[in-house]
Amino acid sequence: MSVYTIGDLHLSFHEKKPMSIFGENWKDHEEKIKSNWIEKVMSEDLVILPGDFSWATYLKDAYEDFSYLNQLPGKKLLLKGNHDYWWTTVTSMRKFLKENNFNTIDFIYNSAYKFENYIIAGTRGWGQKEEGEDKKLLKRELIRLELSLKKAEELNENNEKEILVFMHYPPITTQDIQKNETTPFVQIMKKYNVKKCYYGHLHSTSIQEAVEGKYEGIEFKLVSADGLNFKLLKI
Repeated sequence: MSVYTIGDLHLSFHEKKPMSIFGENWKDHEEKIKSNWIEKVMSEDLVILPGDFSWATYLKDAYEDFSYLNQLPGKKLLLKGNHDYWWTTVTSMRKFLKENNFNTIDFIYNSAYKFENYIIAGTRGWGQKEEGEDKKLLKRELIRLELSLKKAEELNENNEKEILVFMHYPPITTQDIQKNETTPFVQIMKKYNVKKCYYGHLHSTSIQEAVEGKYEGIEFKLVSADGLNFKLLKI
C-alpha cells in the first residue's frame, strides 16, 4: 500500500471557474490529474490533498467535485485550503459524504490519521504576517498544527511510524531563508521531530518562493497541482 499526494485541484464542475485563465498548462487539468491518478493509484492506497480542492462556496455545490474524487481509486484525505469556502464542520461534512455514498473520502482537521508506516498530521496554515486579523489566524493555525501533532504522537505509541505533515500554505518560503529566519510552523515541527512536510498554495510565478529540499532538518516539498505538472507524487 502506497501514499500519494497532490494539492490545489481547484475543481469547478459546478462553479465553472476554468483554471486555464492562470496559464495554458491548466487547460483540462482535471483530465490530466484523473489520467495520472488512475495510472498510479490502487484501491488500497492513500492520497492526501492539502487544500483548495473545490471552488464551490457551499458544500451542496461541491457535489460534482466530490463525485469526481470519490470515483478515483484509493482512500482520500482532505485538508482545508484558503479557497475551500464550502468547508464547514467535520460532522456536517462527514454527514454529507455519508448521505451521498462518498465512502472513499475523509478529512484531517485538528486530528491525525494512521496509515501503514505513517501518521498523517497537518493543518491549513496561514501567511506569516504579524498584524490584525492575519495575526489571529496565524496563531489559530499554529494551535491547530500542534493539536494535530499531539494526536499524531498518541497514535504513534511505540514511535515506530514516521509522522508526515501536510499544510496548504507554505510553512516557510525562500524569503524567510534569505532573511535567515525560521518560522513558528517550522519550530513546532522540529519540536515533534517531524522530518517531512508537504504543502501547496503556490502557483505560476509564486512557485519560485517554494522551499524544496532539507531545511532545519526537515524535507520540504511543494505539491500544488501545477507545481507537480498535474501528476501525483508518491511518498
